[in-house]
Amino acid sequence: MVPPTLLLLLDERYSLALLIFAIAGISDGVDGFLAKHYGWTSRLGAIMDPLADKLLLGSTFIVLAWLGDLPFWLVAAIILRDLVIVSGGLAYHFLIGHYEMAPSLLSKLTTFSQIMLVVIVLAVYGRLFPLSQPVLDGLEIVVLGLTLTSGASYVWSWGRRALQSLS
Repeated sequence: MVPPTLLLLLDERYSLALLIFAIAGISDGVDGFLAKHYGWTSRLGAIMDPLADKLLLGSTFIVLAWLGDLPFWLVAAIILRDLVIVSGGLAYHFLIGHYEMAPSLLSKLTTFSQIMLVVIVLAVYGRLFPLSQPVLDGLEIVVLGLTLTSGASYVWSWGRRALQSLS
């Protein structure tokens, strides 16, 4: 769903991009439910599913910033957080050992806020409902705050875990 979403965005067809984005989200939710309910899980799936989610969300953020619909500083913070988490996880794995990465409640709230910001921006620019720029600016600040706090939380908790493992 990534290529069609991005192509529609680049063509500034926000309503259709929102539809594809929503279909991707719903299918991801159904996939997750079925995997948990029936035990259809694997280590590869546990790695690939969040990566696919990040690919869709991250590339959507990048294109929205490219189009001038979201500020670059916000997108940079979101991507930097994800890079810090992934590189920290890889460093932990290769330097210390195996780990089970479980998203925290704060991380889930952060991802939810990021998804909702994309949905709202697509709906506003798709003229599905009006929203003033100060309200959008406020939502961007909330997403930034959650993104930075969540990133710092991961660094803190995994840093502590690493130090404990090394001592």
